[in-house]
Amino acid sequence: MSSRLTEKVQLTAEQEQEVERQLAIIRRGVAEIVPEDELAAKVVRSVATGKPLKIKLGLDPSAPDLHVGHTVVLHKLRQFQELGHTIQLLIGDFTGQIGDPSGRSETRKPLTEEDVKRNAQTYVDQFAKVMDVSKLEVYYNSAWLASLNFADVVRLAAKSTVARMLERDDFSKRYQTNQPISIHEFFYPLMQGYDSVALESDIELGGTDQKFNLLMGRQLQREYGKEEQVAIMMPLLEGLDGVQKMSKSLGNYIGIAEQPQEIYGKTMSVPDELMVKYYELVTDLTNEEIATLRQGIEDGSVHPRDAKMNLAKRFVDMFYGEQEAQAAEEQFKRVFQQRALPTDIPTVNIATADLENNQIWVVKLLQDLSLTASSGEARRMIQQGAVRINEQRIEDVQEQVTVEQDMVVQVGRRKFAKVSLE
Repeated sequence: MSSRLTEKVQLTAEQEQEVERQLAIIRRGVAEIVPEDELAAKVVRSVATGKPLKIKLGLDPSAPDLHVGHTVVLHKLRQFQELGHTIQLLIGDFTGQIGDPSGRSETRKPLTEEDVKRNAQTYVDQFAKVMDVSKLEVYYNSAWLASLNFADVVRLAAKSTVARMLERDDFSKRYQTNQPISIHEFFYPLMQGYDSVALESDIELGGTDQKFNLLMGRQLQREYGKEEQVAIMMPLLEGLDGVQKMSKSLGNYIGIAEQPQEIYGKTMSVPDELMVKYYELVTDLTNEEIATLRQGIEDGSVHPRDAKMNLAKRFVDMFYGEQEAQAAEEQFKRVFQQRALPTDIPTVNIATADLENNQIWVVKLLQDLSLTASSGEARRMIQQGAVRINEQRIEDVQEQVTVEQDMVVQVGRRKFAKVSLE
């Protein structure tokens, strides 16, 4: 531990209470803190001196659309922000052009500079839905990495070993299965760690899949004579299937840029057993309120459906505001609890000239109305009994549908379209 952290600090009773309050908030919902004693020491020093801690989040902006799973770390940043600490948002515009293979069996394709800049701005715009972006300190690591010469890079590489790199899970698996590992991939954790050296970060946040990279930051800070950062790992949030981590590729996600009604409806699909975890990781309920909710669900005084509706409303409020949240709740009640059709069904034009005898294959109809992304998805939804036309369920994937003006087509519980003939 740094000598600066081992110095004895005298606190007043009020300051001791503030330290305990901050630590309780910081520890909430985290998967692991490395090391715990240094976190406490840093908070003590911050409270005693009034100097905020520097909290780093590094982003490799390879996919600009965020889902609720991404906001787990953002909510922790927001908590730090509300405690008065400084948030360092590090955009990996340099490392993003190399790519981090975290958790993957193959190297990611590098992004162009234009891709990185565009995605980075999209991230910042979406962060505004969760936290106060006006108080962020935004950095781009090209500011220091792009200026390193080859001798600097060699000296940086000398700070670690191949054996240390192979401790990283994905590298180890690929090495054992004789899958290629390019030498430049070893530079990714080195560069991410060097970012912490440049920023002199006190704490770095990330998911549990980023543990190796976060600890590399500690190692390099020590090598360069800096005070070591504390690594805080947040759990990966399971998606709507209740098993796999939330992911767009798995289709089990709630996108924060989706329409309010879609966010509300998807949230109602969160498994009951995960509901309290969602509240804990991605809402601003206090620890006491979380404990009360958990107890209420366990003793039956709180119905899981009501708790889920409250969660859905909170999500929409968070991303779109109170008015949209109220409207989404009212539509959900009208459509799913009262079995009524929504009032704002989008109208889609279909040219009668393209129809034969005014009929169309049901699979093609679903695609033309943009209710399914592919013919395969359309077939699956029909086979699952999720397709209705004018309230009548369609069960035959080969059915030829007679198209009528103002015909209402429904897929699943949330997708609707009204036909307009032209």
